[in-house]
Amino acid sequence: MVKQKIAIVGAASLIGKELAEALEDSAFAAAEIVLMDENESQGQIETIGDEVTVIQGVDQDSFRHVDYVFFSGPQAQASTHWQAAVAAHASIIDLSGVLESEPGVLVASPWVRDSIEHPTTPLPDLHTPALVPAHIAATALGMILARLQDVGAVQSAWATVHEPASEHGRAAVDELHQQTVTLLNFQNMPKDVFDMQVAFNLTPVLGEAAKIDLVATEARIRRHYALLSGGRLPRVSIQLLQVPAFHGYGISLGVELDKPVALEHLEATLAGEHADVIIGDGDPPSNLSSAGQEDMLLRIRQADANEGLSTRFWIWAAFDNLKLASLNAIACAGELKKLRPQGKVQ
Repeated sequence: MVKQKIAIVGAASLIGKELAEALEDSAFAAAEIVLMDENESQGQIETIGDEVTVIQGVDQDSFRHVDYVFFSGPQAQASTHWQAAVAAHASIIDLSGVLESEPGVLVASPWVRDSIEHPTTPLPDLHTPALVPAHIAATALGMILARLQDVGAVQSAWATVHEPASEHGRAAVDELHQQTVTLLNFQNMPKDVFDMQVAFNLTPVLGEAAKIDLVATEARIRRHYALLSGGRLPRVSIQLLQVPAFHGYGISLGVELDKPVALEHLEATLAGEHADVIIGDGDPPSNLSSAGQEDMLLRIRQADANEGLSTRFWIWAAFDNLKLASLNAIACAGELKKLRPQGKVQ
């Protein structure tokens, strides 16, 4: 079989590095992986598995003989180079999300689609120019709420999503670190990225000059959830908070069911692929305990003091945002792989 070739554009980003590592343990492990980026990242030495490689630059000829292109850098990078990848007949997975509005591009999460009985969301075909992996918070909510429907109808659902600095890249992580250090030393803190104090703080909105738009991110999560649902998932109210955490998402999800169920029944229903339910007195899920894990960690408790059956529950979910986003992107590539010719044409 001909060895496949994968390009990661934006390979120096946090998600790009995580993606390269995740590919080594995936169905694409046998593929040749080429790291690409721009500006000061060119020429950096990186390690993929046991091999040392150098990050290459990106130009119009970079995608010749490339089977899959993952755009994991800034949106402007994907906007500039995606047409060259199309011209090279590569399958495109855009983690930046900028291609979402392009004709024919689909927002996808195979994990959520597999969790829904009789899904209505479209599958990619030979005319699909690219897939945008759904926001990982929308993906997590989709999987949880799809499984909840196995125990009964969800009357209402409301979620507060805790967003870490690493979701916005290395500059955001560095600024949170610098803010933490300078505040503890009673010094002036940097605000170039967030335009406000994020260290030791919780906020639903950042400063006017911030390089991050939390309102737009919250709208993206809602939009992606609706697209993944295809009318098959319960409606959920979503609020996004920027939290002073470097890494890892947390989601506080409250649900009300149409009929009383036992806590143990709900725990058994939510446990499964991509989800590990912590039962009893086990260490509760956190952004620390979920770091590096391939599953989201869940803890469920009744929302009232009644023992026995209940209709209202709190679900706390914690997961590694970069790890799960990378695995979801690889699952999207797996959908595109089904459309590509296998083997060598005689």
